[in-house]
Amino acid sequence: MRRVFRLCSLLLAALLAAPALCARELPKPLADALRATSVPQSSVAIMVQELGAARPALSHNADVPMNPASVMKLATTFAALELLGPAYRWKTEAYVSGVLRDGVLEGDLLLKGYGDPKLDYESFWMLLRALRGKGLREIRGDLVLDRSFFAPLQGDSARFDGDALRPYNVLPDALLVHYKSLRFAFVPEPEREAVRIYAEPHPPGLEVANRLRLSAGSCLEGRAFRDMLQAEFAAGPPPHATFAGRYPIACGEKDLNVALLAPNEQVAGVLRELWPEMGGTWSGRVREGAVPPEARLMHTHESAPLAEMVRDINKFSNNVMARQLYLTLATASSEPPARPELAAEAVRHWLAVKGIPARELAIENGAGLSRTDRLSAASLAALLQAAWASAVMPEFVASLPLAAVDGTMKKRLIGEPVAGQAHVKTGLLSDVRAMAGYVLDRKGRRRVVVMLMNHPNAPDAEAATDALLRWAYEAR
Repeated sequence: MRRVFRLCSLLLAALLAAPALCARELPKPLADALRATSVPQSSVAIMVQELGAARPALSHNADVPMNPASVMKLATTFAALELLGPAYRWKTEAYVSGVLRDGVLEGDLLLKGYGDPKLDYESFWMLLRALRGKGLREIRGDLVLDRSFFAPLQGDSARFDGDALRPYNVLPDALLVHYKSLRFAFVPEPEREAVRIYAEPHPPGLEVANRLRLSAGSCLEGRAFRDMLQAEFAAGPPPHATFAGRYPIACGEKDLNVALLAPNEQVAGVLRELWPEMGGTWSGRVREGAVPPEARLMHTHESAPLAEMVRDINKFSNNVMARQLYLTLATASSEPPARPELAAEAVRHWLAVKGIPARELAIENGAGLSRTDRLSAASLAALLQAAWASAVMPEFVASLPLAAVDGTMKKRLIGEPVAGQAHVKTGLLSDVRAMAGYVLDRKGRRRVVVMLMNHPNAPDAEAATDALLRWAYEAR
């Protein structure tokens, strides 16, 4: 009887001791920061664990499924690096149909896209430049766009927040040119008491009405900046933009990116702008269609390698690029066309192979721009542990923003001991603030740090995430 009682006592002590190592009270600076913004601890999930350690140094609601916002990009980019490989490149193919003689094409120019996340203005210029170099000068037929690598999406680009003009709301497109956006650049010219505006790309026919007034005062950010400019846009035809508000000199040179044109008009507009600059001519239509068997491949443009792409995605939390990459994952194990449900299946299977059950995972588009995404702090911590042990660890970790140095962490923790010691991906939605990454503590140990907050006041609780990073660095 004594032996049974002693065994039961030891088991009870072990059960009580194990949670004590994990479910400890939150560090006081962190608890105070949460209290200051009225974010209850029940709305927060945390995991801090040294790499390779059996138990976390701090765990709070770690198994609770929560919306991770843009931190979901960690799953997308790590999966891509392993499934596609860091040297993976996207293709964009240019075909010609009809007769090409002495630089004149009596037929159509066909472009087939494979989901390049960064077929930007410069890359598209390089593609066209190669066509000129290979002898094409005059196109007497149509521009035909083949987007069949991605299945057509029936979504509404304004569904997320009602603002279809915001570039982050652009839907995936197998032939996405310059993120389907125009960049309006503003240059104050005090000597003229005016503001110069130019657009890039600047499709022929784009009308820009500039009635801006230089003013004093501070500069605004985000949607408030657009409102300050009294910016109004219409896709046309012809497309036009009007700016009639004020522009504080304190803004300096600033940009505003707008998803103004329809996908076909975006591609055709950039072609109509750049092709004549190269000495080419084209006056045909733009339309969608498949590349016919008789068409001849004239040039293949290749993107930068995936290892470079994930840096742009994670450092600057590029939603459009992340969504392109996510759909590309569907083709790692399935034949095109790529569909979101196939990409989700690919991610779940990959996680299972890695030994990360993540049964709570709900993933909509791979970018975290979602109200329905769910993942736990424990699963994110397990993913980060696995990433550190992966062959693609250098590429993955180098893609994360470095505290006080670059990306979305550039302006945070400046001058503090943890500055430069934390590679951290951040996330922000209207009711979410999140972060996940690695901290090299003051004793030289590397720790996985995850914090998810789901609450209406969460966006104001940046100080709480900073407090956790400081605590992890101090290695208490």
